[in-house]
Amino acid sequence: MSHENRNTSDLKSDKVKDYSKYFDFSDAKLISQEDGKSTYRIKGRNIQINAAPSYRDEKQRGKEDVQVLYDFAIPDDMQEFGQGKYYLIATYGCQMNEHDTEVMRGLFEQMGYRSTEDKHVADVILLNTCAIRENAEDKVFGELGHLKALKAEKPDLVLGVCGCMSQEEAVVNRIMQKHPFVDIIFGTHNIHRLPVLLKDAYFNKEMVVEVWSKEGDIIENLPKKREGIRAWVNIMYGCDKFCTYCIVPYTRGKERSRRPQDVLAEVRELARQGFQEITLLGQNVNAYGKDFEDIAYTFGDLMDDIRKIDVPRIRFTTSHPRDFDDHLIEVLGKGGNLVEHIHLPVQAGNTEVLKRMSRKYSREQYLELVRKIKAAVPNAVLTTDIIVGFPGETAEQFEDTLSLYDEVGFDFAFTFIYSPREGTPAADMEDNVSMEEKKHRLYRLNELVNKHSKLSNERLLNTVVEVLVEGESRTNADVLAGRTRSNKLIHFTGDKSLVGKMVNVQVTHAQTWILKGEIVAQPIQLSI
Repeated sequence: MSHENRNTSDLKSDKVKDYSKYFDFSDAKLISQEDGKSTYRIKGRNIQINAAPSYRDEKQRGKEDVQVLYDFAIPDDMQEFGQGKYYLIATYGCQMNEHDTEVMRGLFEQMGYRSTEDKHVADVILLNTCAIRENAEDKVFGELGHLKALKAEKPDLVLGVCGCMSQEEAVVNRIMQKHPFVDIIFGTHNIHRLPVLLKDAYFNKEMVVEVWSKEGDIIENLPKKREGIRAWVNIMYGCDKFCTYCIVPYTRGKERSRRPQDVLAEVRELARQGFQEITLLGQNVNAYGKDFEDIAYTFGDLMDDIRKIDVPRIRFTTSHPRDFDDHLIEVLGKGGNLVEHIHLPVQAGNTEVLKRMSRKYSREQYLELVRKIKAAVPNAVLTTDIIVGFPGETAEQFEDTLSLYDEVGFDFAFTFIYSPREGTPAADMEDNVSMEEKKHRLYRLNELVNKHSKLSNERLLNTVVEVLVEGESRTNADVLAGRTRSNKLIHFTGDKSLVGKMVNVQVTHAQTWILKGEIVAQPIQLSI
């Protein structure tokens, strides 16, 4: 990994391409090709394409150098561009998308924009999208339909689509063909180019498409606007696992780890600013450091260094069981500010199904990993992700998922019905489980999830838990809400001055998804 400094505003493209082969331009006319850009006329509007997504390119994992760049700055002519203007970002999907939104908020505010939640006030609206599930895409296209009328009322409104959906060929083609009122389309690798793309769209009055299929460099020193008492810190980008159902390796690219000194410096600065909880982010956080060629430094090493920083709580997500090594388990066993909650996606409880998913571990290996974690971290609280109705999953194989859930005793699971994602290997498999059966399996699994969640909460009755107070309850302004170290939501009565602080709460009621309690002055027997 190189540290060469080059201009972070540079367009990362090879040469001018004929993009008509990528998209179904039934009435497109090529107007010009210059400076690495191709401009087409389609449906009465000019479309400037700087770079476009390609499934073929996204599948390739070349050895080209990923560079770490430290020279980012807002272009001079854009530093006050947003004075008197407002931006709105609608975020869909995972914590990684939330963190990307924090970066874009930072960029907007350095350009002079102010935030708004009112789309009628906004001068720029961005939809930061998720591509994991089909219904996530449906929500975005539904919102675009609603925004079409607003765009007609406010022609100067700049409307953009970014994030994981933008990395898909079919999505970009659909937007260009059916939603030509969109002004900007960019992906996950070139967020730092937002000021340049915004300028092009605003002044040229044409749609600007810039989606890099090949991974971007690691751009340090990007501005971020964080709010609240919790902070997310990206430690790496991309994923090399290529699970057969997953689009992420294509939309987020190959694994690229930030340098340890940069991660540690950011965490120390957040500690100085008073953040109470930090979550380390990556598509596969425990693969951190595997791409370093000059040092031997793993995720376990990073966690061991971060636990020495004065932050009350450190979390991480998401981890892959394949890369969850003994050194990491040993470090987690040291406790302290490393919380006991571990999210460990299993996806299925049958080895044959796991093999078709290309998860690269067996049922037995997963259970052995759980045993090791619980031996090192006695109070470990495990949560997971599970897909039901994967192609070829038999009734007996689904029963293995239920039995594994019982054996592990998960506190919670995010559960999903399998749906194919275009461009993934599983999309070519025979989807031979009926929707009726998928729904039946999901219902049975969710019943089991609810049962274990209730039992887990009931075990905390009459114990005292450490709670980070997040704010008022969504349903009752007189009640405070916070989370335990194990990420359980708890409601209790207290003064609003406690928001952002740690308090001890005795659990008095345990429901399936929520705890209720009362503040106590001193812990009797602190639980999790």
